[in-house]
Amino acid sequence: MTSLAHQLKRLALPQNDPNLLTRREVASLLFDPKDASRMDRSTFFALGCTGLEELMGIEPAFSEFQETLFSQASVGMERSVQSKEVNKKLDAGISLFLTRLSPYFLLKPAQKCIEWLVHRSAVFIASLFHIHLYNVDTLLACALPYHETKVFVRVIQLFNLKDPTNRWNWLEGLQKPGVPLARGTLITHCYKDLGFMDFICTLVTKSIKGYSGHSGNCAQLRVIFSFYASTIVPALDAVEKVSDTIISKLLPYVQKGLKSSLTDYKAATYMIVCQLAVKVVMESQLVDTLALQISKSLCKEPVLPKEGLGCLIVLLQNQKEGTVGPKSFGQLCAVTSLVPSLQAMAAVHDISPLLRYLLPHLVHAVVTTGTGEYTRHGTLFESVLQGLPLSGGLDNTVAKMLLEEYLSQSRLSAEGVTSLNQRLLPLVRLFESKHPGALYMVLEGHVGDLSSAEDNNLFHQFISLSMSSGKYQILGDSDTSLVLSLKHPLPSVRHMAVEHLMGIVTSGQGGFDQAFLKEALLERMKDDVPEVVAATLKALELYVDHLDPEDTVSCLLSLLQRVDLSNAGNWCPVLKEAVRVLDEPRLLEGNSDLKTCVVWGLLPFLVVTSALPDSPDLQLATCVAQSTIISQHNLTQGWAHGKCIRKWFHNKCRLLFLSLRTLVNALLRMLWRVLWKEADGTACFLCCLSGETWWNPEKLDTNTCCYLRLLNILFYCKLPHSVHIILFLNPLHLSQVHLSDPLELFKFLSLVWGYGSNLGDQLDCKVNAILQTQALYVGRAILSAQPGKTLTLLASGSSPVVLSLLACLSSPVREVRRAATATLQTLAQVDSSPFHPIIDRLLKTTEELTTGPTHLSQALGKLYEEAVTGTGKGKARDKKLLVGLEELLLGVQVANCPAYTAKTILRALGEVNGESVLSVLMPVLERLLEQSGPENPTVLKDEALLMQLVLGKYNEQAAPLVVKDQDCLELFIKALGTVSKPYPDIPCFQIIALEQITKAFYSALGDEKVQQRLLGVMFDLLVESRSPVCAQTISSVFKGIAVDGELVANELAPAEKPKVTVSVQQTRRSKMLQRKAQDTPQAVPKEGAVSWQRVTLILELLQHKKKLKRPQTLVPALFSLLSRCLETSTVERGNLEYTKQLILGCLLNVCQKLSPDGGPVSKDVLDEDKFNVEVVVQCVRMSDMPQTHHHALLLLGSVAGIFPEKVLHNIMPIFTFMGANIMRLDDTYSFQVINKTVRTVIPALIKSGDGESTAHMEAVVTRIVHVFADALPHVPEHRRLPILSQLMTTLGPARFLWVLLLLMFKQHATQTNATDKDAALERDVEFWISVCCEFEVEEQLVSLIKILKYLMALPQDKEDAEKEKAEELIFNMEAHSSKELRHFKFLSVSFMAQLLAAGSFVGMDSLQKLQQSLLEEILCYIHTVARCVEENTDKPTGKFWRALLNKAYDVLDKVNALLPTDTFITVMRGLMGNQLPSVRRKAMELLNNKLQQKTQWQEEQVTVLLDLKGDLLAIVGRGHGQVMEEEQAINRQTALYSLKLLCRSFGSDHKEAFVPVLNQAVEIVVSPEEEKNVMGSALLCIAEVASTLKALAIPQLPRLMPAVLQSLTERKEVLSNEIYMLSAVTALQRVTETLPHFISPYLQDTLLQVARLTRVAEKATAAPQLAVRLASLRTTMATKVPPRVLLPTLTKCYSKMEINHLGPLMSILKEHIGHMEKDQLTSHQSELTYFFLIALDFRAQHCQGDLEKTKEIEGYVIDCLLAMVMKLSEVSFRPLFFKLFDWCKTESVAKDRLLTFYRLSDSIADRLKGLFVLFAGHLVKPFSDLLRQTNVTKTDEAFFDTEDNIEKRCLLLEYILDCLHKICLYDTQRFVSKERADSLMTPLVDQLENTLGGEEVYQTRVTKHLVPCVGQFCVAVGDDTLWKTLNYQILLKTRHSSSKVRFSALLMLLELASKLRENYMVLLPETIPFLAELMEDECEEVEHQVQKVIHEMETILGEPLQSYF
Repeated sequence: MTSLAHQLKRLALPQNDPNLLTRREVASLLFDPKDASRMDRSTFFALGCTGLEELMGIEPAFSEFQETLFSQASVGMERSVQSKEVNKKLDAGISLFLTRLSPYFLLKPAQKCIEWLVHRSAVFIASLFHIHLYNVDTLLACALPYHETKVFVRVIQLFNLKDPTNRWNWLEGLQKPGVPLARGTLITHCYKDLGFMDFICTLVTKSIKGYSGHSGNCAQLRVIFSFYASTIVPALDAVEKVSDTIISKLLPYVQKGLKSSLTDYKAATYMIVCQLAVKVVMESQLVDTLALQISKSLCKEPVLPKEGLGCLIVLLQNQKEGTVGPKSFGQLCAVTSLVPSLQAMAAVHDISPLLRYLLPHLVHAVVTTGTGEYTRHGTLFESVLQGLPLSGGLDNTVAKMLLEEYLSQSRLSAEGVTSLNQRLLPLVRLFESKHPGALYMVLEGHVGDLSSAEDNNLFHQFISLSMSSGKYQILGDSDTSLVLSLKHPLPSVRHMAVEHLMGIVTSGQGGFDQAFLKEALLERMKDDVPEVVAATLKALELYVDHLDPEDTVSCLLSLLQRVDLSNAGNWCPVLKEAVRVLDEPRLLEGNSDLKTCVVWGLLPFLVVTSALPDSPDLQLATCVAQSTIISQHNLTQGWAHGKCIRKWFHNKCRLLFLSLRTLVNALLRMLWRVLWKEADGTACFLCCLSGETWWNPEKLDTNTCCYLRLLNILFYCKLPHSVHIILFLNPLHLSQVHLSDPLELFKFLSLVWGYGSNLGDQLDCKVNAILQTQALYVGRAILSAQPGKTLTLLASGSSPVVLSLLACLSSPVREVRRAATATLQTLAQVDSSPFHPIIDRLLKTTEELTTGPTHLSQALGKLYEEAVTGTGKGKARDKKLLVGLEELLLGVQVANCPAYTAKTILRALGEVNGESVLSVLMPVLERLLEQSGPENPTVLKDEALLMQLVLGKYNEQAAPLVVKDQDCLELFIKALGTVSKPYPDIPCFQIIALEQITKAFYSALGDEKVQQRLLGVMFDLLVESRSPVCAQTISSVFKGIAVDGELVANELAPAEKPKVTVSVQQTRRSKMLQRKAQDTPQAVPKEGAVSWQRVTLILELLQHKKKLKRPQTLVPALFSLLSRCLETSTVERGNLEYTKQLILGCLLNVCQKLSPDGGPVSKDVLDEDKFNVEVVVQCVRMSDMPQTHHHALLLLGSVAGIFPEKVLHNIMPIFTFMGANIMRLDDTYSFQVINKTVRTVIPALIKSGDGESTAHMEAVVTRIVHVFADALPHVPEHRRLPILSQLMTTLGPARFLWVLLLLMFKQHATQTNATDKDAALERDVEFWISVCCEFEVEEQLVSLIKILKYLMALPQDKEDAEKEKAEELIFNMEAHSSKELRHFKFLSVSFMAQLLAAGSFVGMDSLQKLQQSLLEEILCYIHTVARCVEENTDKPTGKFWRALLNKAYDVLDKVNALLPTDTFITVMRGLMGNQLPSVRRKAMELLNNKLQQKTQWQEEQVTVLLDLKGDLLAIVGRGHGQVMEEEQAINRQTALYSLKLLCRSFGSDHKEAFVPVLNQAVEIVVSPEEEKNVMGSALLCIAEVASTLKALAIPQLPRLMPAVLQSLTERKEVLSNEIYMLSAVTALQRVTETLPHFISPYLQDTLLQVARLTRVAEKATAAPQLAVRLASLRTTMATKVPPRVLLPTLTKCYSKMEINHLGPLMSILKEHIGHMEKDQLTSHQSELTYFFLIALDFRAQHCQGDLEKTKEIEGYVIDCLLAMVMKLSEVSFRPLFFKLFDWCKTESVAKDRLLTFYRLSDSIADRLKGLFVLFAGHLVKPFSDLLRQTNVTKTDEAFFDTEDNIEKRCLLLEYILDCLHKICLYDTQRFVSKERADSLMTPLVDQLENTLGGEEVYQTRVTKHLVPCVGQFCVAVGDDTLWKTLNYQILLKTRHSSSKVRFSALLMLLELASKLRENYMVLLPETIPFLAELMEDECEEVEHQVQKVIHEMETILGEPLQSYF
């Protein structure tokens, strides 16, 4: 819309709107507009009054409108005639009413009132419908808070918002869909349109103003405030950057809100301020202003303290620090609820930003203000300190501010300072109590910064205000504070500070907190100067009542422990003073635990390590001893008055000893009392221990163990500072008091030496390696001091010393071994000891013993070996060694020898084995077995390990003793029956015993009875035991030992043998098992027979037994068991299947052991009669279990190699069973069984038939193969191939593969269902080929030869068969029909053909002999079949024999493909001389196939192949006259084809050789009597030979070309013979391609024939190949023949050729022109131009009414000419075009040339596109003239003189319009100037009236030609003035009387709009009236089209047009 239109619209009066007069629709909020138009004014008035009354009941403020807007007088008032003042007043009233109405907008009464106002005021209506003059904003303000409701949408729909300049235009999109305004859209518009933001803010102020004076808190405006906050806050959040403009817009309203007395308004303003603070960093002045106003708002009613303070915190938090001035502080101080509100907020939020601003000002005010102001500020400061947390460094800030502000009051007078101190004292004390650390840090940091005396004075006065003022007092002697003096680097200053501190403690001076004093005293106790510590001790003693006793004691003990008196004697008085303080009753009174701690802490200081009488160590010990706490303690009671004290200065050494002894005695007494109390004083320990060789804790009672534990503890007792002395004094003391007898002492030492390996720990004390080593050294020292007699006793066998020392030698700790070796050396001098030889030999390897713990075992083993074998230094010494070792074992045998020691000794004797060793240890084993029995199951862990070691002595060295000594055997058997397992990490005793039965041990027994006994016990255990571990161990043991088969056989079928009951428990278990067995009927064995359970378990063991002697002895027993299985009842037999399988498996293992290679065995090893094969076969037959079958077949397969005769007697039942059962199973095991059976049984059968019974063997094998073939359909598919492959591999594929194949062929031929015959055949053939491919190619060829021989041996038909023939085994004539026989033969031959095509036969040149044999056989078979074909020609079976012959030929082809080339050529030459024509033809076909393969021929082979040419020419020349004519023709064609292939393969290198071939072929072609098919083959041969011979073929052209062309021209039958026609065209094409320069004499005839045949090929759709050949021939002539030859010939042909044939001719010329070079085209352009002028005149010369035919021919010419035009330059094209232009205007000729020219121009314009515009200028005037001349409305004259004048005029008009359309379409040069446009515009538009050609033609011309042309013409014009002219002319046509013309004009208008698009907007105003007229058109079609055009224009222009109509 233009600016003028906007101005006019604003000036227009609403009451002048024509819509007000129509009243078709009336705006309404509550009713449909159409319904509202039918309602009168009184109805709306009544509705409004009703609504007002209801509103007055809710809000009385609406009553004032009852007399104005809703009065009766207002019904008739016309606003348009009122004055400006009246209207202004009316607007104010409406605005106020709507403002008050807003909170109630959603109520129905409010909507009723609005409905009256909308309906009543015409002005109101007008304003609603057009522009914003009156109350639009007010109504929107009323409804906007409810923008998400449907009522708001109804209000929006009342407005006319289409004007883009309307401020509410953005809401227009909501009107049509009727959806509410989205909140996001509102917010986005709010921050984008600041006017709208201002509108929302103003809405709030107006609402407040509207209700002012009527309501106190304006609660009804809450919805307005909510809308205000929920819109402005998100808008500020959403805007990317809050600009100054936004802030300036909001700031006035923010200030109003902060000053407002309305709670909700103020809260909303707080939210907006917070959002502004978060979003943008504001200027300092603005922030200060906002903070001040917020602070002021907190002082006004209503108060929102939390909200206001929160807003202020957010503002301070997000803005720069220091921007808020002090004025806000004054306002905040006036807020009464400041601190409580902040306190509540601090629990949830961080209030530190506000405190960071508030506290500095508050501190300054507290310090600087006077008394009046101070009260207010001081009270506030006190409340802040009391109630608010000072986090984030605020406490430091406050402390610093307090100090700085105080120090800044230097100008105050003394009275002023005193007054200030009085005011600040409670505040500083309160702050210090809340935040002591902060004030301390500030004061400490400020001490060094004091520069002047005044500052120093003020600082000390400030310090005096704090509770800890004393800490910061300046000491006169140091000029620094007490705090710093205590930490001063000078000891004198620290000493002075401590004395000052003691003075403070003494005087009770104030200003010090308890924590400081405690910390200061305890800290100085750690001082490193004794004087400071001494002073601190004095202060500590005075202040001890105020200290924690535990901290004090800990500090004093730490002092005693950290000072080393040996290096710092000056500390002795200090330490003595510390001991005195520790002895203070006040410190320890009532705390026994603390007292005990002090005693134990002081006890180490009683030990004196210095010998000097006046040493500090001694003085301290004296002080400690004389202390009350030590002297009164039970442990050290009487110490201060002991002898050692009195004699300190008399004897230093004695003093040292006696002091230590006294201490030790005291300890012993105390411990003894404790121990005696535990033992109740009732036991006499030494009496209990006397007489025992060993003190064995395992055997002693509890009290005795306690005594021994005490002795051990005392032995190990150690105290600080005196460890080494105690270690040597304790044993001395023990030996004097408790162990005075050396034997007793060494029994105790032996206990200590060996106790470390005790796993039971009965004494409950650990003996580590250190104590063990120390004890060994102590023992060595004591042994060194013993007399010889005592040493003899200690080294005897009855003493535990030597055994204990030997046990220590195997310790894993090197130092223990070293100490033991050193101790053992003291006993080496005792010669009378039985251990002397051992000790002597061991001490010679001291270094080795020390190095490793395993050397002892090796050394003892070597000693025993030397002693036993006699390889030592003498028999006497060896005997002594044996005695010594025996004494060792006897020591272990002693009953009270500790198990842990015996265990260690036996480990050391691990390599000492033998009968004597086991004999000595038998009592130990017996004792241990009794302890581990069920009656006494408790066994120590060491005892369990000992039993394991003793059982280990049952080895191969001790095996003879087991045989000799029955007790030894029984003991071992008892161990086998001991099932107890006391400890989880130690195996069961039974398992340990079983593991001793190794191969070596079992073999060393030697006695079969003992072996049988042990074997029987193991089997009994296996039966009776329920432990899987036991069963597994027995299995492992049985696997490892070498057992005689007879022993196992005895266990399987034994004579009666006594049952050994090894224990009561086993006896009970055996009885229970027997009872169970009796209850189970199937388990009852015969009398004397072994139970099946035992048999099964033994057989399971035998399954995996490898080391079995004489396994053949098991055979009778196993067969006896198998017979026993078969004799059972049917029910029991099913339960014994597993047992059968085990028996069969054992028999198989026996066979494999006896004959690993599968060969026969001698009778001495196993008698054949003992092997009952019949039982095995019976087992197979009677069992239903596949697993049993598997085992039996595997056994039979193995037996077949050992006893073949026994198996062969039963061979057929075996394989018959396999075929019927086992081959049908689909599991790997069954497959392996079949393979095994085949591999074992079949070779035996083959071997048995190698002699005289070969025929019988082959018959048997054939039957076996028959079984497999019959079972094959039931075998799983994936198993078939492996089974047959294994069968044939075993039988020998060269010998029996053909039998298998024939049997499978027979099965398919006789059993295949007719339903799925093809699929079954394909599947079976694929399988048969897979079977054959499993074997070598040689074996396959042999099988094929045998199959052919077999097929030839078969009779021709069933009736010809003789009886009792050998082939009956494969195909029984009597059992099968003749049809099945024929199917069998056909299938066999078909398979051979497919097999020979397999890839495995390729490249097998080494099999030439077999290939030749196969070829001979197939040829013989072909001959046989061919004879059958002749014999059965007239019979029903003739078809079968012919098919079979074809298949045989197929086999021959495959064999031919396999033949070596040389052999192939020789064979083929011979076959071509055969008398049978079919054989000759087949030979040639084979040769052709060979030649077609891309074979690399050798030169010798080529020569031989070329020699075949004579034979082939002889066949072509009818060399055999006795044959039938038809067959001869086929053979001649084949021969010609062979010659063609020979020429193609070898002609290029042997051209001369093929000249006779060309001559012979030409003879055939020129012969008129020749048969057409032969002639066609000859032509193809000529084509190949001519293309190969090239120049050598020229002599034959005069004979060949005329003959071919003549045959094509004259012979009508040629058209019916497609093959001949194709052959002739091929020959022409190849000759033309090869000799293009030599065919000019025949070129014209060739062209004529090609053109004619092309038309023939186009009509004959069934011959696509002919069209392809002709196209190739045309291309050859167009590209190969030079222009100088072709162009004249084409011109001649054009004049002579039929009209229908011109198309192909033009296509040749077109392609020729396209192939021409530029210079050739230039040289021949004039000639071509002349030709085209003649050709283009075709319409004028030859058109006789057939316009379509003329159009087609003319199209060919134009296409051809275009090909030339596209190759011309602009320079050469211009004269040609103007020449053509002049040619068409020639007056003397018909006007038909105009049709041709403008069609040509249209085509050229389409091809040249923009280039043609350069030449189109001359066409404008002719276009204009012709458009007028062809317009029937302009002239009635006929343009053409012919009858088809109208059709031609229509064509001419279309060509002109199309040409003009393309010129405008591709115009880029502003071709359509104003002059040209004026020339063409009117004729073009007038064509709308040109109904030439009738209605249908007119419609087509308009839509397809005229409308596109005018549309593009409009685009090309490009001038809006010309557009208007053109548009107006078209619009005038819309008023034409003809509805068709009006309809067409609408189409043209739409085209203009679509082309011009938005440019058409300038033409729209003048178009609208015409379209409006057409909307009322009388023609319904035109009216519909107008609507369509308007809709399309709206779419194109993007503007709605309906409002204009």
